[in-house]
Amino acid sequence: MAEIIQGRIEDRLAELEQLERIGLFSRAEIKAIIKKASELEYRIQRRALCKEDFINYVQYEINFLELIQRRRTRIGYSFKKDEIENSVVHRVQGVFRRASAKWKDDVQLWLSYVVFCKKWATKAQLSKVFSAMLAIHSNKPALWIMAAKWEMEDRLSSESARQLFLRALRFHPQCPKLYQEYFRMELMHAEKLRKEKQEFEKAKMDVGNLDYPEEILTGELARVIYKNSVSVIKGAEFHVSLLSIAQLFDFATDLQKEIYDDLQALHTEDPLTWDYVARRELETPSQPGEKQPATKEAKAVERGRKEERCCAVYDEAVKTLPTEAMCKYYINFCLERLTKKTNSQSLREKRLERAIIAFRKAQELRLLPEFQYKQWIELLLRHDFLKEALQVAVAGTELFRESVMMWQMKLQVLIDSKSPDIAKGFEEAFVHLKPQVCLPLWISWAEWSEGARSQEDTEAIYKKAILAVTGADSATLKDLYLDWAYRCGGYRKARAVFKSLQESRPFSVDFFRKIIQFEKEQESCKMVNLREYYERALREFGSVDSDLWMDYIKEELNQPLGRPENCGQIYWRAMKMLQGESAELFVAKHAMHQAGHL
Repeated sequence: MAEIIQGRIEDRLAELEQLERIGLFSRAEIKAIIKKASELEYRIQRRALCKEDFINYVQYEINFLELIQRRRTRIGYSFKKDEIENSVVHRVQGVFRRASAKWKDDVQLWLSYVVFCKKWATKAQLSKVFSAMLAIHSNKPALWIMAAKWEMEDRLSSESARQLFLRALRFHPQCPKLYQEYFRMELMHAEKLRKEKQEFEKAKMDVGNLDYPEEILTGELARVIYKNSVSVIKGAEFHVSLLSIAQLFDFATDLQKEIYDDLQALHTEDPLTWDYVARRELETPSQPGEKQPATKEAKAVERGRKEERCCAVYDEAVKTLPTEAMCKYYINFCLERLTKKTNSQSLREKRLERAIIAFRKAQELRLLPEFQYKQWIELLLRHDFLKEALQVAVAGTELFRESVMMWQMKLQVLIDSKSPDIAKGFEEAFVHLKPQVCLPLWISWAEWSEGARSQEDTEAIYKKAILAVTGADSATLKDLYLDWAYRCGGYRKARAVFKSLQESRPFSVDFFRKIIQFEKEQESCKMVNLREYYERALREFGSVDSDLWMDYIKEELNQPLGRPENCGQIYWRAMKMLQGESAELFVAKHAMHQAGHL
């Protein structure tokens, strides 16, 4: 192995001598490069090979190439590239070849090879890399597309790109992305040839000897791809994707019309078809005889007309295809248009009216899902249509009796409209809902009561909630109850609540931290109370929360009535109770605190 490595180092000497001779590197730097290169060579020549060693080797050589480039720029020397850079590039390619042969399945390694060749190697070399990669990873359509795109855009070889796509489709005959990109490539190629031909004709050059096949110029090849692809891949979504690609090319109007007509003929039962047809009305240009609107008002009127035509298509669609998906497309379109900014008050009102009509139609057909009931109610609330919002919310809760979201929306409407039946509404919701999902409603009721009712009523709600809600959710309620008690009755009330709940598990750490903070905010902070709270917290969380132990130690050290002599005992108790990573973390924090870093 030593002889092989020595030979490889000697192969470098010519380029290193040149680097020293032309002044890019000093003798000391050359010696350092040789030392580092020897180390890297030994690593990739071992019997037990490691991929990271090859990656490190390649990265070192790339950094070396970039450093050479920077130093060339600095001194303005651009000669001897064949003897220096090309030698390094060939060496890196050899390392990549060895690595990719050893770890054939590593796609990331192949992609790194491709990126390197794109920057440093010739196009012919990169073409060979793509061929080798695709021979192994033929099951990955994205790699075929990458290779074809490179052939088309960088090598300017449409024929090579076409052959790659055809080979890829033999491996993946059902892949929509391959057909889409192949279709796009043929249209791009046709557009490029048409522009070339136009430039030659402008220059009055004879194009008779040049190859400009009419079937390519008119997009006939793209049409063949389209026909073949839609016979293999069914569905309006794929059809629409091809139409969207064709619309990027102005010369392909006949092809666009054909695809559009086929979409309407083949996919009438697909809501996406109707959605596309309706939205297309927004892009329909004015009639040839019509003047383009000049003023803002005229433009708003024109937009309104186009949107009216869109809604007419949607209305027809809902009659022809009364499904939930179709109604969803209609409603989403109306809501999208409603969010568009305009200075025209009449256009804003018309958009709002259309959106509400779309919701009503879906409701009449009983095709409105729970989420869209929520959207409808939110829309009505935003525009202060409280009466209709309440009617919709009532209808929604009748349909979705076990939905927390629907009851929340109904109760929100009652609160916004200042209804006298709010409390009754909450009680009704709890009758229909399972207790384990009612936490958001209890919180809403308590928040509303705090602003609208007496403290006694609010406290009664919190007490009811804690009895009704079990498990982890009840810990959240206890935190909120303690916060409310401190806001409304100060520390005395908060301590009374804490005392009443201290045996009512489960708790959160925040429950204890809140009462500790409330105690510390008092003018006469009592260390006895702080110890009581910490001890109670540690009973619950002492085996998992290292921060609690550290805070307890700090309180004993920092409080005027603290007992620093207790810290040692607290430390050893913590070490007994904490387990695993928590114990290690506690030891580290304690050491940093003693050193004055925490």
